[in-house]
Amino acid sequence: MTNAKKLIHLFKCAGAKIRHRKIVNMATLRMKQLKLWTLGLSMMILAGCQTTAHLSPVVEDAQAHDVSQPFTYIKQQQKRPVVALVLGSGGARGYAHIGVIEVLEQQGIRPDFIVGTSAGSIVGSIYASGKSAAELRDIALKLKANDVRDVNLSLKGFFDGKKVEDYINQQVHNTPLQKLKIPLYVVATELKDGTKTVFNYGNTGQAVRASASIPSMFVPTMIHDVEYVDGGLVSPVPVQVARELGADVVIAVDILAQPIHTETTNVWGLFNQNINIMQGRLAEEELKEADIVIQPDLREKAHIFDVKGRESTMQAGIDAANEKLADIQWAIQSKTDFSKTDQQNMAVQQNRSLPR
Repeated sequence: MTNAKKLIHLFKCAGAKIRHRKIVNMATLRMKQLKLWTLGLSMMILAGCQTTAHLSPVVEDAQAHDVSQPFTYIKQQQKRPVVALVLGSGGARGYAHIGVIEVLEQQGIRPDFIVGTSAGSIVGSIYASGKSAAELRDIALKLKANDVRDVNLSLKGFFDGKKVEDYINQQVHNTPLQKLKIPLYVVATELKDGTKTVFNYGNTGQAVRASASIPSMFVPTMIHDVEYVDGGLVSPVPVQVARELGADVVIAVDILAQPIHTETTNVWGLFNQNINIMQGRLAEEELKEADIVIQPDLREKAHIFDVKGRESTMQAGIDAANEKLADIQWAIQSKTDFSKTDQQNMAVQQNRSLPR
């Protein structure tokens, strides 16, 4: 082989090695890029899962679990009466509940559990989540009608109610009923047969939505293939539920409109009057079982989504609660003394029964 041919051969070999090295380097680079892309995709998926879990945690549907005297331990261990706060239905007049809670909080009176119907369940759920009276007031003043109103022109109602559910769950940080800081019992009505249902487990917002689904205005709330509507149809001020749960002292807040103050010169007024008369009769019977009945001085002027007059409505609750404050304190104290005396008598009887 001539020198020229040898030189050409060497160049060819060198070129082949360079091309091979380039191919290997490119393949290595591609592999690194693929690994980085795969890692990035995995991180995005994980981040997406975490974000989704944070925004929409899985919460079981609202349920009514059977309970029997769940607060007996308070009497036995803390030797004091069980205090229940009952918050009744009443649409936009529900702002008065906040005023009542404000007075109770200032006096250090904290209920052992809350029973709420309709508007009472809305205020009660947010309070039960751990919010203070001041926070409740702030939330109320910032509420916009569109926060809870979703138009749905169906044959069963004008509003869907999903926004109410979402709003409540947002306020309680998606805490289910059984994990609220103050036990909450939400009253709703089963549409098919008019049965009273008391939700105490699962989706808080869903239970409140059911309790506040005014018939013909809101589409009934479907839970486990059962339709539910406003609890005010069967128990507008649910005192009986509080008694059945073992309350010794029941503080009931009645914000129902008084028929004498209802305007009846138009269709809307007549519709309201029908409800007011019916609910008034039902509430009258239950309120007989309450130790304290707080009835703020309200007039039938506010629409369910009225955003005006909130301050005056809350003030009406404050005034009414202050008027009953001495009675509330006396009821709790008298039941406390009775509880202690009763326990002392039981102890004496047990001692007498012991063999000597």
